[in-house]
Amino acid sequence: MKLALLSESLVDETALRVLVAAVVGRPLKFASPGFRARGWPHVMQLLPAVLRHLHFNTDADALVVVADSDDTAVHTARHEAPGYFHPQCRLCQLRAVHRQTVKNLAPARGREQVLRAVGVAVPAIEAWYLCGREAAVTEAAWIEGRETGRAPYTRAQLKLRVYGTDRPSLPHAIACALREVERQRHDPRRLEHDFPGFAFLAADLRAVPNIH
Repeated sequence: MKLALLSESLVDETALRVLVAAVVGRPLKFASPGFRARGWPHVMQLLPAVLRHLHFNTDADALVVVADSDDTAVHTARHEAPGYFHPQCRLCQLRAVHRQTVKNLAPARGREQVLRAVGVAVPAIEAWYLCGREAAVTEAAWIEGRETGRAPYTRAQLKLRVYGTDRPSLPHAIACALREVERQRHDPRRLEHDFPGFAFLAADLRAVPNIH
């Protein structure tokens, strides 16, 4: 079983390797290096090309894609209804791009298609990093703040809480992210409970055949 990663930075990729292994419950093989996008628009632009490359040129079984929600619509259980698509929901959009891309690819390398595991961090992946350390940082708190017009925190504040600076060096940012996700290494259930955007990713991972 081999997974590939598409994320928004090397920091995110490094932390996601830990979180994905935590969900599965064992070490995994990753296609290295991962694919990195420069922000949300680039994630969407890269995804079809990454899927085609993995399908025809690698033995990767599934692609893990994670992006920040920023200020867009949050994916909810309602979005899981068959045939439902929310045009402002990034998780819906990523799933749709995967669906549209793989349906046109002929079988290759002994498999029908590269499977997908998609997660969207609300409002940013630094919120996931803070899970278990700051009880007030949750997906529900962010949604309530959007509904009331009183955001509980900003994305910039989340980054400052994780990195201790608004301009961390790459090595410092990686070290901080790894320190934070260490709490989830042995039990990701709190992260799944507080952040459904991560829970959807975990469900996708657990549905990949032979991943356990």
